[in-house]
Amino acid sequence: MTTQVLDGKVAVITGAASGIGLATVERFVEAGARVLAADLQVEAGEALAQRFAGAVKFQRCDVTQTAQLRAAIDGAAAHFGGLDILFSNAGAGGTLAGVENFDEAGWDATQALLLKSVAAGAAYAVPHLRARGGGSIINTSSVSALQAGYAPLCYSVAKAGVLHFTRVAAAELAPQRIRINAIVPGFIATNIFGGIMNLSAEQARAFVDQIAERSGSANPVGRSGLPRDIAEAALFLASDAAGFMTGTHLTVDGGLTIGPRHAWDLNAAGPMTDVMGLSPQELRALREARMKPG
Repeated sequence: MTTQVLDGKVAVITGAASGIGLATVERFVEAGARVLAADLQVEAGEALAQRFAGAVKFQRCDVTQTAQLRAAIDGAAAHFGGLDILFSNAGAGGTLAGVENFDEAGWDATQALLLKSVAAGAAYAVPHLRARGGGSIINTSSVSALQAGYAPLCYSVAKAGVLHFTRVAAAELAPQRIRINAIVPGFIATNIFGGIMNLSAEQARAFVDQIAERSGSANPVGRSGLPRDIAEAALFLASDAAGFMTGTHLTVDGGLTIGPRHAWDLNAAGPMTDVMGLSPQELRALREARMKPG
């Protein structure tokens, strides 16, 4: 798809130098946008700006530092002449602490990265979007906002906060023709998993490849989730095609949250196999027998 659906638009993307952010920079540029890529990874960010010279400007930005975040957003408007889109995407796994081993410093740092930066980014973007007659804000949430079992406690709570912030902010911003929506990714092959495991940068990159190879079996669609899948969703929400959408979210998870594994995998055990005293294979045979004609 090469349609220039974002022709003339200006976007800020946080966490832009790798993973979902990088894929979205690539996709937005393909669609005609000019992008300020905000990230802590200076070498990767500068390489990105060189690769898309004229269309991408890199700015080092720690989104937990609100002055740096404001500077990136204001800088995009100053450099490109305005702002139409904000994609608040920067993130990491954060503290692994659970309920009983509450980690106050880790909790605050994780919430600042995953939730506070989303609220602050929207606040700083609104005046620029309003000056353009409206615009689109997109926030990255997670399937861990919907159900337990996908991520650590603090991360999951922050991502649930992103969803609710998106809904409440949409009501406030609608009169200004500013749409705000969220994306809920499932297991996407990015270096966030390496960060959770405290791997080095090189080890994290290798681990991403392993995740891409292995995670297909975890999804009903039968393939791994890739950063480009989320970039396509972000492109849709940023474009006029989503002009009637605000305060909601797109779940892009390969079907992960449609139900427990036994709902879509005939070889997986489930409550009925336990209650009926059947093995998954015996239950599958019964299902297949029922599906035969006659």
